[in-house]
Amino acid sequence: MKRVVTGHDENGKAIFVKIGEPEHVVDTPGVLWKELWATYPDDTIPVDATAEPSLSNKWKSVFPDLGESRVRVVTFDPSKSTDDIYDESVMNQRAKALPGLMEHMEPENEGMHTTDSVDYGVVISGNPKLELDDGETVDLEPGDIVIQNGTRHAWRFKDDEVTTMLWVLIGTKRN
Repeated sequence: MKRVVTGHDENGKAIFVKIGEPEHVVDTPGVLWKELWATYPDDTIPVDATAEPSLSNKWKSVFPDLGESRVRVVTFDPSKSTDDIYDESVMNQRAKALPGLMEHMEPENEGMHTTDSVDYGVVISGNPKLELDDGETVDLEPGDIVIQNGTRHAWRFKDDEVTTMLWVLIGTKRN
């Protein structure tokens, strides 16, 4: 994946600041997570494109706080996952590299989680299934878009199929 970040030179001319792989990549058994960008309430345009927002001291969690945003690409490969989705060593690895992720997961309800964000998810490849808290599901295919509106949900993947999704998350306030 090539990530292209634009910015401005000292004269205000648009320039390419970064071209290449994202700097914040987390590879754990069954999940390849590429954190592409983040914004914060005190950011102004142009955002400092020489910095890596997802690696700054402002980035406290994979889930955005109110007024923050995140963009990422996540690839799920069940064939490379451990048999136990909550394998302690994998959980510890993800918790360290992806703060906030495990705190939102419900170990007693495999995969279920809820966040205070509106998430726009685009299926790039694969055929994931989105499950809501009442067990209702919808099958998705490449090109489908999910607007995850702060609801409790889980993602289900076919054992033999790699799924890649692009996510944009906007931190919001829950009623």
